[in-house]
Amino acid sequence: MFGIAESRGRGRARQTALTFAAVTILAAVTGCGALDPGASKASTDGRDPEKPQLTVSILPTTDLAPFWLAKDSGYFKDEGLDVESVIAASGQASLAKAISGEADISFSTYPPFFTASSTGAADMLLVADATSVNPKSNAIVAAPNSPVKTIYDLAGKKIAMTAKNTASDLLTRSVMQDHNVDYSTVKWVQIPLPNIAAALQQGQADAAYLPEPYITQAAQTVGAIPVIDINSGATQDFPLTGYGATRKWVRENPKSLAAFQRAMQRATHDAINDRARVEPLLVRFAKIDEDTAKLLTLPGYGSILDSRRLQRVPDLLLQLGAIEKPIDVNSMIAPQTRR
Repeated sequence: MFGIAESRGRGRARQTALTFAAVTILAAVTGCGALDPGASKASTDGRDPEKPQLTVSILPTTDLAPFWLAKDSGYFKDEGLDVESVIAASGQASLAKAISGEADISFSTYPPFFTASSTGAADMLLVADATSVNPKSNAIVAAPNSPVKTIYDLAGKKIAMTAKNTASDLLTRSVMQDHNVDYSTVKWVQIPLPNIAAALQQGQADAAYLPEPYITQAAQTVGAIPVIDINSGATQDFPLTGYGATRKWVRENPKSLAAFQRAMQRATHDAINDRARVEPLLVRFAKIDEDTAKLLTLPGYGSILDSRRLQRVPDLLLQLGAIEKPIDVNSMIAPQTRR
């Protein structure tokens, strides 16, 4: 009797001990969430941005469609980011905002990033791709009354561009060089993109480099005619625009950067696969009308940086004398995070 009772007592004690141990383990596993109702998955998966509020300097072009899509569809918000934008007059001006700290990330054509690095003006890293040249997305155009009718008429003429050593300058020179046209005789006229069509009409420039939507707008307002498509020769499928930040910012904000990259990858995928989502954003943010949004040619959108592809940019800069020594693109690419 005593043996049986003792055995049963030991069994109940063992069961009680096991139950207590299980409860203890469960509490250890879930205790943080139970004791702190504010705890969430975001705070335990290592994704909390160091700086949730970001400012991005941009240009009002069709290249920004994925960025606007990420803002409008809440993709940045999904990553814990509150992203605002400031408009710059040119790629160089956009870059300057990141260098000064007015912006965290800057959007620009690629040349200013490399020229800034080459001259020591700034230590910039590329953080995300944006666009490449597509057929008819970038062109040299002229008004109907211009003396420029073909690529061979550009020598010695006034050509409008946004700033020296930007895509508008370098890609124009590259195309002229492909056709053995002497660009050293050109008189370069620096004009902001929104004002170029009027400058062509008034004779302030004989021709101009334009991206979309300005090609379509200039055709509608002043009858501008494409002289040559930039998507040819050495500049075919050329890497055109991207996003950059200072090396210091990248080093101090790795989670914020990764969150920005993931949101942009998601938005870029959607922009590539659904033009219907892009056109209304161009009307709202690029300030173009619905007919223009339907007619214009979109650039080639991208988000992940490819060093082999991007190497074409500093190589062209070196060839045209815009930088004095070679640049290895790998040294300027920030860590890439994939969704």
